[in-house]
Amino acid sequence: MDRLDFTPLVVGRAAAWRRLAFLICGDWQGAEDLVQTAVMRLYRQWHRLDAEGVEGYARQVISRLAIDAAKKRSRFGEVRAELPERASVGQGSPEDAMDVRTALAGVPAGQRAVLVLRFYLDLSVAETAEALGIGTGTVKSQCARGLETLRTLLLGADPAVRAPQERK
Repeated sequence: MDRLDFTPLVVGRAAAWRRLAFLICGDWQGAEDLVQTAVMRLYRQWHRLDAEGVEGYARQVISRLAIDAAKKRSRFGEVRAELPERASVGQGSPEDAMDVRTALAGVPAGQRAVLVLRFYLDLSVAETAEALGIGTGTVKSQCARGLETLRTLLLGADPAVRAPQERK
């Protein structure tokens, strides 16, 4: 691909990549840092990528950077008291979206990345495995564990929220 195609693509996709990064890391500033690093890596690999591979490569880099950053934070015990900006995504009320985002922050980083790629970006198990560089079995188990953790966190926060099998 030509280097002249790089800037329009990044300008067009930056907001979506930032939302993806935010959902994985839970912090707007961190999300901006992740996207900036991903764009730099994308630029370095631009000559090797084909047009269909750019989006997948960007998702993969953002996801892996977010997981690495979460591991570093947990090693050094960083604590953040900032609340994310309030933005509504998907269906439901803004309060529900905020509850899910808050609960998502309590899910371990690897499981959170799988959940975001599977349910926010609507990637298949195989596409998620490829984006994260893990096996499909790992995607399935991390997804199941992540959903269970998310369900536990949401039920603890609001008893009115029920998992599909618990609804009557």
